[in-house]
Amino acid sequence: MIVERALHPEWLSNTYLVAAAPGGEAFFVDAGGPVAPLIERAGELSLTPTHVLLTHHHHDHVAELGDLLERWPELQVLAHPDEAVPGTTGDLRPGDELEVGGLSVRALHTPGHTAGMLSLLVDGREVFTGDTLLKNSVGGVRAPGHTTYADLKHSIMEVLLALPADTVIRPGHTDPTTVAEELESNRFVRLWRGLDEEGDEACTVEGQDATLVLWAPDYDGGNKAWVRFGSGEDAIVGGSQIKR
Repeated sequence: MIVERALHPEWLSNTYLVAAAPGGEAFFVDAGGPVAPLIERAGELSLTPTHVLLTHHHHDHVAELGDLLERWPELQVLAHPDEAVPGTTGDLRPGDELEVGGLSVRALHTPGHTAGMLSLLVDGREVFTGDTLLKNSVGGVRAPGHTTYADLKHSIMEVLLALPADTVIRPGHTDPTTVAEELESNRFVRLWRGLDEEGDEACTVEGQDATLVLWAPDYDGGNKAWVRFGSGEDAIVGGSQIKR
């Protein structure tokens, strides 16, 4: 399987070009850019892109969709109905399966970061996780269109990390990982598995009193936090929102 990746230099978001082999049909996962090197690579490999599959609607994952449609106006752009953006041509719903150039793609509903977030399981071997699960980190639940901490935890522990241990995880930001690696090294996952102890440091989240359950590195060199408010509500938030 061919997986080509372009990393946005500011957002550190990934756009992927995926195909079974040179000379066949291909699809893109997200379109945050830069797409120019992927367009060039498609030509070098004699690929014919037929689809753009969107994990979610955030700008850093769709900003250069227009460039792909300018190059290939016939592309089918599919997204969960809650994640549709200008240029979307159809729905991709949880449980839907596609066949593109000999690869099977199954849409897994993994809400939390957004309501309609989809992860894309390709040939049962590699899963594109959008902003739900990242290498050694997880998505936040304060972004536009978010749902809940409980949703995010369920999406990660009961859907994504229930896949076979050798499944390759290709996240929406930065580097790939595997199910086995995240079960062992992701600090959020280790807490959810009961392997590590929760923290109890007092903090504030945008002025609201909370307990800092976990302070961990994030994909961008900053930090991400799991916090618990006095009401008992849990949340995953960016480190910049925390005052310790």
